[in-house]
Amino acid sequence: MLFNGLLDLPWWGLVLVALGLTHITIASVTIYLHRHQAHRALDLHPAVAHFFRFWLWLTTGMVTKEWAAIHRKHHAKCETAEDPHSPQIHGINRVLWTGVMLYVKEAHYPETMERYGHGTPDDWLERNLYARHSLFGLWLMGAIDIALFGVVPGMLILITQIAWIPFWAAGVINGVGHYFGYRNWDVPPPDASRNISPIGILIGGEELHNNHHAFPASAKFSLKWYEFDLGWRYIRALEALGLATVKKVAPTPRFLEPKPVCDEQTLEAVIANRYDVLARYAKSLKRTYLQELERLGHWSKEAEALKSAKDYFARLQRLTEAERTRLAEALKNSRALATAVAMRQELSELWARSSATRSQLVTQLQDWCHRAETSGVAPLAEFSLRLRRYA
Repeated sequence: MLFNGLLDLPWWGLVLVALGLTHITIASVTIYLHRHQAHRALDLHPAVAHFFRFWLWLTTGMVTKEWAAIHRKHHAKCETAEDPHSPQIHGINRVLWTGVMLYVKEAHYPETMERYGHGTPDDWLERNLYARHSLFGLWLMGAIDIALFGVVPGMLILITQIAWIPFWAAGVINGVGHYFGYRNWDVPPPDASRNISPIGILIGGEELHNNHHAFPASAKFSLKWYEFDLGWRYIRALEALGLATVKKVAPTPRFLEPKPVCDEQTLEAVIANRYDVLARYAKSLKRTYLQELERLGHWSKEAEALKSAKDYFARLQRLTEAERTRLAEALKNSRALATAVAMRQELSELWARSSATRSQLVTQLQDWCHRAETSGVAPLAEFSLRLRRYA
């Protein structure tokens, strides 16, 4: 009886059980560890929070403080030598296949735990069981799996549970999520975060990694109409049951009639929606580029020079010095594009000027709009008019 297990399931039933158990673990990571503990994007009912904590101890051996601290450091030091697991630094293969070793290495640094591990659970259970005996849960889980499903099926299910998070979280999210995929938001360099897929089901919504890096304090990762975040659906269900409270989500741009001049409210709206502003500016820049090709003649020498620099316009913040030099050379015969590129940099500096007063920033935004609207560059003038509509 023990060899066969208490539950006599066909092979496909065992597969469904393994997928179900690992999915609960994924939900625990994205809802509890990531959105609740690391970023405080939502509050959870104590019973729900403790279930997630218990389940993670039982199935992964992860310690809440360690996970939260390492993830917070990743955001603070993204894509630098101090980033615990950047594929831009360590290489995609190392992070994808052995990312868990980078996690374990960082977990042994007391300074990381002290600086970034604040606010995580520190009760009797955490100190005396979950953190002190972090691997005991896996032994217990193994015994339960074997008792329920038999020795061989139980061991296979346990191995799947043990390998699931190291591969998908430490490998795919931390590796692929900073190497391959699409970007909705031009987050400041050197951050190379990518959305792996617009359908966030397999990893509970963590696939939308660029969205998360743009708005790390948001409980919702899906930001475009075509994106789906399963973790967010679970959060909404918990909220409907009174078991969760969402504290923050990414801002949704609102537009009113354009103001005669920008004021403090416009400034606040532009800064709050800065990624949306930059995304819309990219579309304006593309229109300027197409108009300039038409003006220069698509097959002229000057137009060919612009075509050679086409890829640079989508990543102006992340160009190398050599690429900046080539772009400057290509823009010599296009005053309109040169103006649009320069003013894009000025606009992005607006929310980076921490030393400027609010009134100074308002004046700078007003000046920027005035110059854009009198530049003679039609897409730039139209963009400025839309900028004055942010509310």
